[in-house]
Amino acid sequence: MRIIIAGSGTVGATLAEQLTEEGHDLIMVDKNSGRLSMLVEQYDLMTAEGNCASMETLKSAGVHSAQLLIATTDSDELNLLCCMTAHHLNKRIHTIARIKDPEYMQQVYTMSAEFGISLCFNPEKQAATEIERLLKYPGFMKRDSFASGRVEIVEIKIDEHSKLQDVPLMSIHSIVKCKILVCTVLRDGKAITPSGTFVLRRGDRLFVTAPSENLSLLLKNLGLVSQKVKKVMMLGAGSVGYYLAEILQDRHIDLKIIEKDRERCEKLSALLPKANVIEGDAGDFAFLESEGLASCDALISLTGKDELNMITSLYGNNMEVPLVITKLGKIDGTKVTENIPLGRVVSPRKLCCNTIVRYVRAMKNQAGAATTIHAIADGNAEAIEFPVKEDTLYQNTPLKNIKLRSNILVACITRLGKTEIPDGNSSFKQGDSLIVVSSRDDVLLDLNDIFA
Repeated sequence: MRIIIAGSGTVGATLAEQLTEEGHDLIMVDKNSGRLSMLVEQYDLMTAEGNCASMETLKSAGVHSAQLLIATTDSDELNLLCCMTAHHLNKRIHTIARIKDPEYMQQVYTMSAEFGISLCFNPEKQAATEIERLLKYPGFMKRDSFASGRVEIVEIKIDEHSKLQDVPLMSIHSIVKCKILVCTVLRDGKAITPSGTFVLRRGDRLFVTAPSENLSLLLKNLGLVSQKVKKVMMLGAGSVGYYLAEILQDRHIDLKIIEKDRERCEKLSALLPKANVIEGDAGDFAFLESEGLASCDALISLTGKDELNMITSLYGNNMEVPLVITKLGKIDGTKVTENIPLGRVVSPRKLCCNTIVRYVRAMKNQAGAATTIHAIADGNAEAIEFPVKEDTLYQNTPLKNIKLRSNILVACITRLGKTEIPDGNSSFKQGDSLIVVSSRDDVLLDLNDIFA
């Protein structure tokens, strides 16, 4: 597929990495010639230098023959104009726009036809939703939702206190005492699809499939239940902070927001009357202590500077704050978080990439396209939810009699709103949905792609 990406920032570059791996023809558009040159050296793509909302620039990028345009610049207005212009030049093109300003969201949905927008995405809002989910179950490192929230894939790290240390997988159910499936283990940077004899060890990161109603029991039986989050300190009042505060203000959580910019403080106080917004420097540790950091249940570092977020999170960990969450916008968290205690790391650009990749794959295969895609195990594997269609092979056949491709695992079957962690006797039929976990070696566009 021929795809134009407008904007070569962190979101654009992340998409370029993913979409070139999947074999698409990419054209990156930006005014920054140095940035374009750097991306050409890294990825197999073409470039067009210039204003991405200009007709001439889009024409030079081949908009007339492109199937999709993704506008990812930091300017909502520029992204909207870019999509409008592209749609004017090519009525058949699909357009995706990054929109981060809360004031624009409803307007974009209402006027999507006028803007020529097929889909809009908001990395900041997705990050806020992810953080809220981590606050609800602080014992998990990460949570990904499937089947309209009925199924989760959660990440658990085995430390020196874990009940799962040195336990073979075949014995795990005697400890967790609920139906789960360990679908992937990340060990020394390598994703492993484990067998029953696989022995878990300290430092492993487990990716576990479980029905949502089993999450509390799973945490309790593993001894991971930490105190309920009631008092939160948030550092930074940007877009992610606003969206998160909007969610939390009605959750009976004592929320204190630290923001350096006075004007931003005043604006947020007006928008969120239930939140406690304080003007102050997130990098001033004495100030944070005076505001009660040590008594907080959670510290969330959301400033616009990755380095500051990392430093404040390290300090929060040193102060033994029970839950620390770090937003990383530019730095690749997977390369730094293994050996640095940053707590839970949230990357807005990676979250939105899942949404766009799902849309792109659906364009290629609309009939049986995935309904949900999440990258897990630091991007070494994918968890994908597929509908079982009329032409899906091996319906009503026990899984033990079906030969799957290597590194493929059926992690869950959902039928009529009920979820099943499958065994060898389980089967699927039309109308069901399957969650499949695979390595990133091959792209799965359809459920039939999992069979050998």
